[in-house]
Amino acid sequence: MSNNTSETRANEWRAFFFITVILFPILSIGVVGAYGFSVWFMQALFFGLPGHGG
Repeated sequence: MSNNTSETRANEWRAFFFITVILFPILSIGVVGAYGFSVWFMQALFFGLPGHGG
């Protein structure tokens, strides 16, 4: 029983470090990049450059 608990605990720590060190940084870069791309795409097609117009 003790061995199973220690294996579960080790798996939980591995999952925690994977999520915090690898998954969340990649997801945050992807989200920020997608947002920036969408803003650029909208400016390029529909709205024009900021400050240009008037």
